[in-house]
Amino acid sequence: MKSQKVILVTLASAAVGAALGILFAPHKGSNTRKKISKKGNEYLEGFEEIFNEFVDNASSKFESMKGEASKMAKNKIIEVEEVVDKASK
Repeated sequence: MKSQKVILVTLASAAVGAALGILFAPHKGSNTRKKISKKGNEYLEGFEEIFNEFVDNASSKFESMKGEASKMAKNKIIEVEEVVDKASK
C-alpha cells in the first residue's frame, strides 16, 4: 500500500512538473503542441514496436508449446494402446 502511494505521488509530481513546464515554456503554444505531438508519436511508434515484438515472442512460444503438447499426447496414445494390447492378450 505504501509503495502505491509513492508511485502515485511520483506520477502526480511528474504531471504537475510537465504542466508547469508547458505553461512557462519559452516557445509559442503552437510550437509546443507540435513538439508534444511529435514526441507522443515517437513514443507511440516505440510502444508499437515493443508490443509487436511481445506478440511475436508469445506466438512463437505458443506454437512451440502446442507442438510439444501434440507430441506428448501422441506418446500417451501409443502407451495406452500398448497397455490395451497387453491387457487383451
